[in-house]
Amino acid sequence: MEMLTMQTTPSTQIVNVGGYDIGGPQFTVIAGPCSIESYEQFMETAKGVKSSGAHILRGGIWKMRTSSKAFQGLGSSSFDFIKAVCKETNMSLISEVTDARQIEEIYDIVECFQVGSRNMHNYSLLKELGMQKKPVMLKRGFAALIEEWVKAAEYITNGGNPNVILCERGIRTFETATRNTLDINAVAFAKRNTHLPVIVDPSHAVGIRALVPDLAYAAAAVGADGIIVEVHPRPAEALSDGMQALTLDDFKHMMNKMDKILKAVDRPLHKVELYAN
Repeated sequence: MEMLTMQTTPSTQIVNVGGYDIGGPQFTVIAGPCSIESYEQFMETAKGVKSSGAHILRGGIWKMRTSSKAFQGLGSSSFDFIKAVCKETNMSLISEVTDARQIEEIYDIVECFQVGSRNMHNYSLLKELGMQKKPVMLKRGFAALIEEWVKAAEYITNGGNPNVILCERGIRTFETATRNTLDINAVAFAKRNTHLPVIVDPSHAVGIRALVPDLAYAAAAVGADGIIVEVHPRPAEALSDGMQALTLDDFKHMMNKMDKILKAVDRPLHKVELYAN
């Protein structure tokens, strides 16, 4: 493989999202539902994950689904209540853009744009995000080489936006027991061979609720800068990816154990300032 053009000494650039430095000495946890389904669901999830130590919210406004008949997200009808939830909980939102035209629509709602696995090779979208000032979390394509992932990031950085976070979310292999295969190799390699922060999505990597915490712990141990996990108050009622979403109690238990693991590897969690209520 040719030398990665972003290769530097093993030193991670810090990308600030909503007041939290991703890539610094502390570990960042991003949590929330796969899809934002209603004000009540989003608020309950936001308050629950924050009380357990999450730093930033995730939540799909638009969803790219394999089936055109599946729930595609609430879109613009959710903008007002999303702002209300973020304001009340004092949390920032990371959400996926699936089309360059959506960037302007949600620019004042999100603190970080997410590029999903299916769009990693959407170079026109990446170029447009390169002209933005807000950070971008770039998920690895489910069949992409590490080199292709890094070169996709360069479409953003070369456009003038240096604030890119790489996200390993599992790749498609011959194994079918789990949704995907979490590539721990990729996390270690990207940390050593690029200057970008690297986070892990254990939810999409495994697709099985009971196994998500174990992969999250592995991500912390291998040196990832954070995790992004799916959480839903009642996963059985979720309109998308309920089988991999943690309950609020699951998330609380995971965070308690995660704190112990991070202390063992000298990587503390960011402190969270809870709202007074």
